[in-house]
Amino acid sequence: MQRIDSHQHFWQFNPVRDSWITEEMAVIQRDFLPEDLEPVLKENCIDGCVVVQSDQSEAENTYQLANAGKHDFIKGIVGWVDFWAEDVEERLSALKQYPKLKGFRYVLQGAEDPAIMLHPAFMRGISKLRQFGYTYDVLIFPNQLKPVREFVAAFPDQPFVVDHLAKPDIRGGKIEEWKKDMLAVAANENTYCKISGMVTEADWQNWKKEDFRPYLDVIVEAFGTKRIMFGSDWPVCLVAASYKEVLGIVEDYFSSFTAHERELFFGGNATTFYKL
Repeated sequence: MQRIDSHQHFWQFNPVRDSWITEEMAVIQRDFLPEDLEPVLKENCIDGCVVVQSDQSEAENTYQLANAGKHDFIKGIVGWVDFWAEDVEERLSALKQYPKLKGFRYVLQGAEDPAIMLHPAFMRGISKLRQFGYTYDVLIFPNQLKPVREFVAAFPDQPFVVDHLAKPDIRGGKIEEWKKDMLAVAANENTYCKISGMVTEADWQNWKKEDFRPYLDVIVEAFGTKRIMFGSDWPVCLVAASYKEVLGIVEDYFSSFTAHERELFFGGNATTFYKL
């Protein structure tokens, strides 16, 4: 079975567009291209990846599709579309010609209204995904898990995946409220979770593997072994850890699981979810 990194990014750094990359993240204030990732994947025995949008524009789809056209190891793309647009259905239909475009993400984290995803216009946009077989990546903070439970329940036939465990406060060790909300979201069988982005929510300089175990325990309890997937969040992870270190955290944690469960986590579930 293929080993898949279900979550990483490519960009040509633009300080204005990419203003979310602050000075304390200076290590990633540069271009990150397929040529940079390919040897890293090979070194870590990863067969392919899913690239996720990092810019909220349709130009992002064009850029990532061009990358995927040149590199076979890019197995799928999570692009961007304006879900608020009146003609969202036409836009989705036009993009269906690109087989590597598997789904979409719209940045919901940090929105002024934490329940922005429940707005009728946004919900209308999301309702158009299913007919085209597209997935949706849910990028949120923990305070948005309650409305997200309602959001994913409204579309029982739509495949959703929560990115980065919904970014719990690992540095502060906060877990109880997040755990309760995550269990509620996971009760929806159409919803998966990416075990990704953990190191950036921990103490960047002083994290230890043990810091992540309680959060991993919750995710496995909530989603089981058939609705979780590995994601590196490269190159964002580099502010706190190397690719090998990120992979090491989960390889260590899942070492006691069965060979089949590990195959599902390290590629099988991503392949099923994104139809790679």
